[in-house]
Amino acid sequence: MTPRYAIYYAPRRGSAWWNFGARWLGRDEHDDQPLAPQGWLQMPTNKFQRMTGAASRYGFHATLKAPFHLAGGCDGDVLLERVRLLARALKPLPLGTLVPVFMDGFVALVPSRRNPALSALAQACVQELDDLRAPLDEAARSKRRIDPGDARAQELFERYGYPHVLERFRFHMTLTGPVDTALAGKVVAQIARPVAQLNAEAPPMLDRLCVFAEPRTGAPLRRIADVELAP
Repeated sequence: MTPRYAIYYAPRRGSAWWNFGARWLGRDEHDDQPLAPQGWLQMPTNKFQRMTGAASRYGFHATLKAPFHLAGGCDGDVLLERVRLLARALKPLPLGTLVPVFMDGFVALVPSRRNPALSALAQACVQELDDLRAPLDEAARSKRRIDPGDARAQELFERYGYPHVLERFRFHMTLTGPVDTALAGKVVAQIARPVAQLNAEAPPMLDRLCVFAEPRTGAPLRRIADVELAP
């Protein structure tokens, strides 16, 4: 079975934001090792792990180019070299203030203000690397459920293999799987203060492209390379 690859932003390992996100999700995405949770919420450990399990599989990240299979003739080395070339053309971007929100049924951190430069960077990742992506197969089409009335989402999915790109892109760092409104409210309330403290002490910066790999369907994604953006 061929792996899938993704281009994400993730904070530098060991940084304050990485410690927050990785310990919240309970996993170091570099070596797929468990991390002790910080205990922000007063709930049983198994319930907390169920709440975060879907997000933990992907690691603490923001999607720039969603997971994809490589086209024929390409391999991980080719992808990494292209990511390096792309990174040389991109500049680090301040993310501004990140805030926890309930969006589309899950809790995530998002910038408090829209940033066109951030959207442009994500668009570059989607478009400049798309020739390395294998065409969608029927399994991928059947797995992704798109509102049949949303023609633009269907168009983006067919063109780029993912509907949340270009003008549909929204930077977010997922913290939970699907949760109800009540639980989402508790999560947002509990983490608002530590997130505000992080914003003040370590203003978040998108300073790297990270290559993640899913070795087989359903396996945890591992962070296999960081490529820093041009200074």
